[in-house]
Amino acid sequence: MGSLFRSEEMTLAQLFLQSEAAYACVSELGELGLVQFRDLNPDVNAFQRKFVNEVRRCDEMERKLRFLEKEIKKAGIPIVDTGENPDAPPPREMIDLEATFEKLENEMKEVNTNQEALKRNFLELTELKHILRKTQSFFEEMQDPALAEESHSLLLGDEERGGQPMRLGFVAGVINRERLPMFERMLWRACRGNVFLRQTEIETPLEDPVTGDQVHKCVFIIFFQGDQLKSRVKKICEGFRATLYPCPETPAERREMAIGVMTRIEDLQTVLNQTQDHRHRVLVSAAKNIRVWFIKARKIKAIYHTLNLFNLDVTQKCLIAECWCPVADLERIQLALRRGTEHSGSSVPSILNRMTTKQSPPTYHKTNKFTSAFQALVDSYGVASYSEVNPGPFTIITFPFLFAVMFGDAGHGLIMALFGLWMVWREKQLMNQRKDDGTWSIFFGGRYIILLMGCFSIYTGFIYNDFFSKSLNIFGSSWHMANISDEEIKNNEMLELDPNVTAIYTPGSPYPFGLDPIWNMAENKITFLNSFKMKMSVTLGVIQMTFGICLSLSNYRFFKDPVSMFSVFIPQLLFLMCIFGYMVFIVFFKWIVYDASISYKAPSLLITMINMFLFKFPDSQDDYMYSGQKGFQIFLVLMAVACVPCMLFIKPFFEWRAHKSGKRTVRFGTVQMQVNGATEDTAVIMDQDEGEMPPPPPEGVSGHKEEEEFDIGELLIYQSIHTIEFCLGCISHTASYLRLWALSLAHAQLSEVLWSMVLHIGLGFQGWVGAVVTTLVFPAFAVLTIAILLVMEGLSAFLHALRLHWVEFQSKFYKGEGHQFVPFSFEALMEDHN
Repeated sequence: MGSLFRSEEMTLAQLFLQSEAAYACVSELGELGLVQFRDLNPDVNAFQRKFVNEVRRCDEMERKLRFLEKEIKKAGIPIVDTGENPDAPPPREMIDLEATFEKLENEMKEVNTNQEALKRNFLELTELKHILRKTQSFFEEMQDPALAEESHSLLLGDEERGGQPMRLGFVAGVINRERLPMFERMLWRACRGNVFLRQTEIETPLEDPVTGDQVHKCVFIIFFQGDQLKSRVKKICEGFRATLYPCPETPAERREMAIGVMTRIEDLQTVLNQTQDHRHRVLVSAAKNIRVWFIKARKIKAIYHTLNLFNLDVTQKCLIAECWCPVADLERIQLALRRGTEHSGSSVPSILNRMTTKQSPPTYHKTNKFTSAFQALVDSYGVASYSEVNPGPFTIITFPFLFAVMFGDAGHGLIMALFGLWMVWREKQLMNQRKDDGTWSIFFGGRYIILLMGCFSIYTGFIYNDFFSKSLNIFGSSWHMANISDEEIKNNEMLELDPNVTAIYTPGSPYPFGLDPIWNMAENKITFLNSFKMKMSVTLGVIQMTFGICLSLSNYRFFKDPVSMFSVFIPQLLFLMCIFGYMVFIVFFKWIVYDASISYKAPSLLITMINMFLFKFPDSQDDYMYSGQKGFQIFLVLMAVACVPCMLFIKPFFEWRAHKSGKRTVRFGTVQMQVNGATEDTAVIMDQDEGEMPPPPPEGVSGHKEEEEFDIGELLIYQSIHTIEFCLGCISHTASYLRLWALSLAHAQLSEVLWSMVLHIGLGFQGWVGAVVTTLVFPAFAVLTIAILLVMEGLSAFLHALRLHWVEFQSKFYKGEGHQFVPFSFEALMEDHN
């Protein structure tokens, strides 16, 4: 499994880069993506670093590009993505890019300003055109004597007219349709009914020149008398944001103005079209290059941001950097530095020097598109400590298998597997859709997990013989009814089949694969499946926990910790095997030894385990499952009890003894020495690895590590907590695996209920009626199957399988206290932005 089983060996390196070559070297390292830089200026403010001005210029370039991108999307122009990934441009090209972006931004702003002004003029002329057209009808109506007399009586009382002819003033304008009702009420109340309002709606909506939205407006004309009312009406119009336009009093003047307005509208429309075409050409040209421009600007910014992490030497001519990198890729990193130096034209080569450090290196697992999803499940719990055993490769098999144990239905698994296979098959086409939808991104990212979960569910579905809650009689049942007459079958609703009768069941010829289909019709189906799945769940749990404890041995051997091997691993394994391993042994022993003829003699598994701890045993030898059972069980209990003080005291004792004798182990690079006494004048070399460039030790601690203060009481408390946690955890974790049985039972019952209450209705009818009803019922069955059994039940089984891995399995060997290796990579940078 390579580095996936255990993290890559990492080293801390120091880079010496000439100032003129630093940019090109960092660019090459960004393309390589194998170096994680450390910040050598943690106390320096971000605004006081050397390349802060360049970073600001890059921010400004990105702002201009975002402005152009917004305008392109607003115009509905597709952005061309050719998949091109250009290299980071040299620093001198940055000036050309800035000039290009500045020119495009200014041009777009100027075009937008002109277009907005033209649209505003066009809107005003259009509103004036509608006013002239609508007010003409208002004035024609006012020529009617009855309407004129009515408006006069509304405006003035009889005593105020005095029989003299009156002259009415008017204003005309346009207002938003939704403001009109409140506008009318305000006019009536403010003017005390001494105004006459006529209004009509403009049929076609008008475009807002600022937002581009379509707005519905109404034309109005207000008649009044006197300057005081005129001033009041204008203030109300201003308050409601109504636009007033001049309207001549005579029909001839209005006609002449309308002709002039139409001419101006036609001319303005021509100018608007030309402006829109010019704007479209500019945006289309920018859309062809904007993706490449974004990549270049972001790469330049990333390079200068990384250069801000470096230190300058005293001569101000050399940049010094520190970085973590994989030891296996040192040659590739040195080649990248050499390429960067050559591209920059520098005559001084860049230098990479490995360092020793007390800091723990980052954890780096090389993954691909298949293993990355499973590794993400493990990293969600905690990143593996440096050089610790990684559960990721085992999760590839155990996670979908435990999911399938809970989800086991071949029909539902087939649908899930086909969905996962479709996503894998159309991987490249579906890749772009990940960027737009968060939910889809989750499903697509776990496509290989879904595929394996579906395949394993098909397997466990055939084990359970469940296909959409129905059994398949593929190989022929091992149960027969040869000695039962047809009359007896018709007269009895329930028949009991005795496996001891050869005519009913053939001994030694079970169903070849999975459960016999006859159990699907049995009255005691639930009782049988409960017993089977419960024991299967405990067996699987004990096997996985045992495997987890065995993986801890790999950690102890790798880190050269023999004390933990003898004081932790062996007692833990014995404790688990003496209790729960023996319980699994009894399960298989009963299945093998007790057949149908003597099954009534088989003792209860639960009672056997309880009596084992109470030291209560049968009086008769015939009640034992095997000879020597009593002594063996007593030995197992005593062995399990003896393991507890071993786990509790042996390791603290050795730690105390080592401290008392003054002997401890110190590492210098790969040289491991045993130091005697309180000083380090005399040291015995214990081992030394070969190699020209000594890598750091697996623990991630190189160089001399100072001795910490020793407290035997604190160590005993720490060890007792872990001992109690393990002993109680063995019981609780074994019980926790019963969720495999519970969810499997729940899924099977839900599937059966859905079949009997939905699809069975249509299948119950005969002839064409059955065909019609089945056609109508099947869509509901399909929707409920996908929504409840696949999505909801699948999510439930997924979460439970995840918990079994995080808590029950990984707690036996996995600390997860490391930190992720995050290299400086242009590829990761582009993915984050996308």
